Amino acid sequence: MASSQASAFDLKDPSLIKFQGYIDGKWVDAKSGEKITVTNPATNEELGTVPDMGLAETQEAIQAAAAAFPSWSRTTAKQRHDILMRFFQLMQQHHEDLGRLITLENGKPLAEAKAENAYSASFMEWFAEEAVRTYGEQIPSSIPGSRNVVIKQPVGVVSILTPWNFPSAMITRKLGAALAAGCTAVIKPPPETPFSSLALAEIGRRAGIPDGVVNIVPTFKHVSEVGKEMCQNKTVRKVSFTGSTNVAKLLYGLSSTTLKKVSLEAGGNAPFIVFDDANIDEAVDAAIICKFRGSGQTCICANRIFVQSTVYADFASRLADRVAKFKLGNGLEDGVTHGPLIHARAVEKVIRHVEDAVNKGAQILVGGKHIPDTSFFYPTVLSDVSADAQLNNEETFGPLAALTKFETEEEVIKMANNTDVGLAGYFFSRDVGRVWRVAERLEVGMVGANSGVISQAVIPFGGVKESGLGREGSHGIEEYMNTKLIVFGGLGA
Repeated sequence: MASSQASAFDLKDPSLIKFQGYIDGKWVDAKSGEKITVTNPATNEELGTVPDMGLAETQEAIQAAAAAFPSWSRTTAKQRHDILMRFFQLMQQHHEDLGRLITLENGKPLAEAKAENAYSASFMEWFAEEAVRTYGEQIPSSIPGSRNVVIKQPVGVVSILTPWNFPSAMITRKLGAALAAGCTAVIKPPPETPFSSLALAEIGRRAGIPDGVVNIVPTFKHVSEVGKEMCQNKTVRKVSFTGSTNVAKLLYGLSSTTLKKVSLEAGGNAPFIVFDDANIDEAVDAAIICKFRGSGQTCICANRIFVQSTVYADFASRLADRVAKFKLGNGLEDGVTHGPLIHARAVEKVIRHVEDAVNKGAQILVGGKHIPDTSFFYPTVLSDVSADAQLNNEETFGPLAALTKFETEEEVIKMANNTDVGLAGYFFSRDVGRVWRVAERLEVGMVGANSGVISQAVIPFGGVKESGLGREGSHGIEEYMNTKLIVFGGLGA
């Protein structure tokens, strides 16, 4: 059965496709026999099934990770470095298959999917290098005859919960740091896109990751009990989540019962500001990348586009002309620039936001429609969007660029910060003083100044306010380590 299902993916290496969960180095089914059916959002065709696991399998996975932790945590940083580098090299070696896999289950165009695989692999390379740089320190003692030494140790078993919009990168950004630190992990992938996570487990096995160090528990019907166990189980010492703000708050509350370490990368509502002294061509190019990558299904994409009145008409016209040239379709087809949304619910939200904005006076410059009975929504540009439109208070997570006019710098800063979340923000200006002022005043964790691209393995990724806690990438290995003080006494004067 597995071989016949694998044929639907048409990979060069079909053994990367797994139709079972992964616990303690074994490919296993759900004890209940329940399955999750995974479909291609571009065609609605079934790709295959994975087990719909529950509480029992989650507990087994946590126990396996706990059993593997003592030996894995005692490996040297150099040993973990070497395994993660092999992981990175295998992801590069299989980039065609891994990219195709992302397109099939997520829907993004193949070029974007391959770019995601490269981005995903870069976390393994980066954290391989961070593994050998988990420095402690010696602190001069105020007590005669003693020495203060600070060391870093892995926290233990880590629960990782990830979204479907980056089915590979959202795992490696967390898993790379956890493994580099010496932690073991239990991963709950999204039910929409489980095959990328299972392929990563197979890549990790080939790279030399020991049994039990990485465990994958797919679930759909039992997500509530699985998520609760991953947060409340006393054996788990760290929870890392990427997803909506509402779910982040729920998991934060569950994790607080045992005061676990948490990293929460929650929702965004990114402002994208174009001042009248900006290079308009560059601003349009950046808006195209920032807003429409992944068909707008990214947490850091521009959600509210503010343009100064004197350049508003020019920017709107150029942006609409570019968007009108997009080609919607199956991401595996040549020339397709934008794929489907992940499912019908995502389409419904974009429709609701467009209709609400139009009812409040917005004009549709391009797009504004969906293809019935599919998950395709045409990339859309709206002008004259009202400040009280729903899309200004909710993350659209779709291919909808909403333009609002502003007059002054002070006015737009207030508009940009008028939200409960603060993940990313972008602005364009050639005035050096303004660049510093605006960058410092935007209430976000990450700023793109004259850039619509900020994501890299080397940067501290995360937000402020209700966009979450902690940082990923960069020196995020610290989030998976405990700081321990050792005071050596009796050393004499």
